[in-house]
This record gives sequence, structure tokens and C-alpha cells, in this order.
Amino acid sequence: MGKTKHADVAKADAGFPERLDAVAADTEALLDRLLDAEAVPGERIRPARVLEAMRYASLGGGKRFRPFLAVESALLFGGDRERALMVGAAVEFVHCYSLVHDDLPSMDNDDLRRGRPTTHKAFDEATAILAGDALLTFAFDVLGRPETHPDAAVRIDLVLALARASGLGGMVGGQMLDLAAEGRFAAGTPQPLDRDATEVMESMKTGALLRFSCVGGAIVAGADRDAQAALDRYGTAIGKAFQVADDLLDAEGDPATVGKATKKDAGLHKATLVRIMGIDGARRALADLVAEAEDAIASFGAHADILRAAARFVAERSH
Repeated sequence: MGKTKHADVAKADAGFPERLDAVAADTEALLDRLLDAEAVPGERIRPARVLEAMRYASLGGGKRFRPFLAVESALLFGGDRERALMVGAAVEFVHCYSLVHDDLPSMDNDDLRRGRPTTHKAFDEATAILAGDALLTFAFDVLGRPETHPDAAVRIDLVLALARASGLGGMVGGQMLDLAAEGRFAAGTPQPLDRDATEVMESMKTGALLRFSCVGGAIVAGADRDAQAALDRYGTAIGKAFQVADDLLDAEGDPATVGKATKKDAGLHKATLVRIMGIDGARRALADLVAEAEDAIASFGAHADILRAAARFVAERSH
């Protein structure tokens, strides 16, 4: 790599935290506004307890990496930042719902999330389930608003893409495959997955929403099909890399830094590339995925430097 390219990489990496923080702050403000206590047309009232639980689950924490991907993917094509933030808010609501439900005793049974009690611990299981349900449906409320895009056809494309990323053939389906591998069914016998099956499961469970974030940003910006396909490839690689990095954090991370219990995957017989390939093998796979992500957006040149920095961030994160 030449000196100029090294300088470009260093500049993009240096600017990345500021850009990530800016999107996080704007997303936080938008989520806060959307989760206001006042009912909107078509609603009757917003019951205080479930609204409080929704706000607890979605405000005041997280890197907002999915909204960041949506915003930066849209800006790559000259898209409107406020519209992209609406897409980012929608995917963040889906992500937060999934965390609330994943933490439940019937799923991962976690007591901590982002260093504080999980939603069912802070409230109760019934309220947590309803808050998660409400966050999921609210995501599609957000995408359906003209504020997200004035063209109904664009909004339909976004709704369809997010529904498929979050549902049966996406995140929910991936979670089912993960539970099956743990042995939650079939008389409690773990069902080990090989590398290919593990990658499919992880691309659904974790990767699908990250992939949507990239493609959703391109859609709301009016990018053509070829450009959307490039962001699809980038998002797919980012999604896989994010899960591998997460698995490495579980295997090696400090709970105080990560913000939740670690070293749980091995005890639960979870299907991970760390289990299949070992720590060193998983790190090599992670490096390959970062290279794959960078290659997917190579045609956009320096305009995509911040997305390349995002790929490196995924690989290097410590929480």
C-alpha cells in the first residue's frame, strides 16, 4: 500500500468516531421524539408502562452502528440525511426489540445488557414481551411515514426489505437455527453445525439487519440496482464480520468492558466460527471478511472511505 493510500486510510479511520458519534446523537434524539407520550393519529393512547419499557430498551445506549450504516450508505449516493435517519431509527427499533426478546429467560436468559439490567429485570417478563412486540411493529410505522420518503413505492421497498431481514428468512429464522444448535429441542441434544451451516445461521441472526441497514440507505437515496447490489455485498460481509467479532468478544472479552456476561457460548454449545475454527482461525476469517467488504465498494473510490473505516471498526471493536 502506497503512502497516499496509507494516508487516506488513516484520515478515514480518524474521522470515523466523530461521524459515528454524530449519527448516534441524532438517532438518540429521533428515537426520543418518536417515542413521545402523545398518541399520533390512528392511536388511542400510549400506555405509560409499556412506553417506559420501550424507551428503556432503546434510549441511552448502544453505538447506533446500524443507523450509522444506513446514513452513510445513503450519503454515498447523495441521499437526504434526515430520511436516512428515519430508516436508521426503524432498524434500530427492530434491533432493540430483538435484544429485549433475546434476553428473556426462555431465550438467552441474560440479566445485563449494556451494563445495566435487561428489560425483563428492570420491569417484568410480560412487559418486556409487549415492549419488544411494540418496538417491532413501530419500526414499520416509521418506515410507512411520508417523512421517511414522499414516494410510496420507495417506502414499500423499505418495508419489504426490512420485513424479510427481520422475519422468517432473516433474524427470527436465524435465532431458531441457533436455538436448535444449542439443543433446545430434540430432547435437549445439541445439534452441532458445520462451518457452512454456521455461516448461514449467523448471516440470518445477526447479518440480516446489518445488511438491510446498508441496502436501506441505498434505497432511500434512490441508488440504482447495481449500486444497491454493491451495498448488499458490503452489508453481507459486514454482517458476517460483526458476528465473528461478537463471538470473539464472548470468548475473550471482559464482562465489565463488553457490558454483559461473556464466555457463555461454549457452555451453551452455541454454533460459532470460534468453536469450529478456534481463536486464530476466526481472526483470519474476520480479516478476510473485512477485505471482502472493502472490495465490494471499491468502485465507489474515496467516496466510500468512511464505509471502509466502518468495516475495520467492526473487526477491532472491544464492546
